[in-house]
Amino acid sequence: MKYPRTYHFINSPGLQNDDRLQRDISNLIGVPIIITEKLDGENTAITKGGVYARSHATYAVKPWNVGIRQLHGYIGKSLSENVYLFGENMEGIHSIEYSDLESYFYLFGVKDNDIFLSWKEVEEYSYLLDLKLAPVLFKGTVKTEEELLKLVENLSKGKSELGAYMKEGIVCRVQDEFPSDDFSDNVVKWVRKDQVQTDVHWTKNWKRAKINYK
Repeated sequence: MKYPRTYHFINSPGLQNDDRLQRDISNLIGVPIIITEKLDGENTAITKGGVYARSHATYAVKPWNVGIRQLHGYIGKSLSENVYLFGENMEGIHSIEYSDLESYFYLFGVKDNDIFLSWKEVEEYSYLLDLKLAPVLFKGTVKTEEELLKLVENLSKGKSELGAYMKEGIVCRVQDEFPSDDFSDNVVKWVRKDQVQTDVHWTKNWKRAKINYK
């Protein structure tokens, strides 16, 4: 099962005609949430059997998937059946170039059967498998929808945590686990203006990103 479509906040500038808008964000109010930076990469899933890009029809075999396939060679056998590690493949430069990448894979979610695991469990997978997490921008609770929208807008400004001149956007989710069927109520994003248009043709003359080993 591929990563579900993430709905947009009502103040997301990157909302396009074929995107979905989440008008009801009440699920994110008064409960522990986590806000991470949305990186400008390729949505990727690592499973026991192999690596998938955005489409899960076949395994990923493109030149910009080499690093993730190598990573799968190290960790794939340790995964249980029906576990999906969702993250951003950063090997190919899209429209934002990052100077402080420490990996080609940044984990942001784990699904076990039909359950998206809690953020604490995502952190545990990150630790046990030595995977980098998507940069965390906020961890806590907010009291009102207005407060959340303002927080999201403020966190979306400024430079990327990974050394780029701007952020692609942010993703907000509840910290607790939730069923896959309830994904749109528990995960919402804010995306910069023109994100889709500037990203469409990156594969034609793609360049490999550099890793800044620390």
